[in-house]
Amino acid sequence: MYEKGKNDLLIKPTKIIVYVAIGALFAFMGGIVYYSTLDFPELEKSELELLSVDVVEIDSIDNRMYLELVFGVTNYGERTVTVPVISYEFFANGKSLGSSSYDISDIPLNGRALMLSGMRVPLVGEITINLTDDIKDIYEAIAAGESLDYRVTGQYTIETAWQVIDIQFDSSL
Repeated sequence: MYEKGKNDLLIKPTKIIVYVAIGALFAFMGGIVYYSTLDFPELEKSELELLSVDVVEIDSIDNRMYLELVFGVTNYGERTVTVPVISYEFFANGKSLGSSSYDISDIPLNGRALMLSGMRVPLVGEITINLTDDIKDIYEAIAAGESLDYRVTGQYTIETAWQVIDIQFDSSL
């Protein structure tokens, strides 16, 4: 079949096997990348909304208030997802009271709240409001338990085992 000195233009069968194996490896890796991009449309089928705003504590010595914001994240896609980060700015009656974030990105993927298809999961974020002259009337209204128009804007990160994307949101209560 192959003799030394003859057929010098032919490639040795062992080299052909190596080239085929390398080609198959690249095809396999390309398939993995392609498969992972199928998650993008599913990740975009989620929705985040503000469910409630509750006063946790009012610190009259340091003139600050601690609020708990409950976000409802609904997964309308077919894939199971998690939300590791929600970054937001908080408004009351149209005035910005500050910004904060919900961040559990240091927790491994298998330890986070999983959102199955059609499932709404409440995620709790906290924000500290410092009393200033600009927001004194709103601060006192929140402390008194009055009904205000709350709004949050920002972005949240949603991920599967294969992909991660950031989605903008704007929600009112």
